[in-house]
Amino acid sequence: MKEEELRTGSCLCGAVHIEISVNSVDLGVCHCSKCKKWAGGPFMEIECGTAVKFLGEENISVYKSSEWAVRGFCKNCGTHLYIRDEKSGEYGIPPGLFENDENIEFNRQVFIDQKPSYYSFSEKTQNITSEYIYKHFPQTKEENT
Repeated sequence: MKEEELRTGSCLCGAVHIEISVNSVDLGVCHCSKCKKWAGGPFMEIECGTAVKFLGEENISVYKSSEWAVRGFCKNCGTHLYIRDEKSGEYGIPPGLFENDENIEFNRQVFIDQKPSYYSFSEKTQNITSEYIYKHFPQTKEENT
């Protein structure tokens, strides 16, 4: 198993700082309609679990984007900070927020069948369909149809 690694980062204006400790840095991309609308394209996230520390929490606004998730952003500069599963408390955080972007492994794409044709990635990834997501995470079905 990899040794736990500390990563720090911040929003664009520096009002919110983030600290995570992770054993691996797996990067996923979501192509669902909500993520595309929120991110202006595919939403990239590092799965960070629940052990995420924020400094400047008073500068974070949240939007409940579905029955199961909230999305956090800096209320000063608008930087997308996270998506958090309300049930598990787990965070997905964009990799661009972190100062250290080494050793990140892009390994999965979800809602691959909703990916538009105007972009593609060259990395070989696990490609997960809507059908699989809806079967294993049924709470998402009404949110992405």
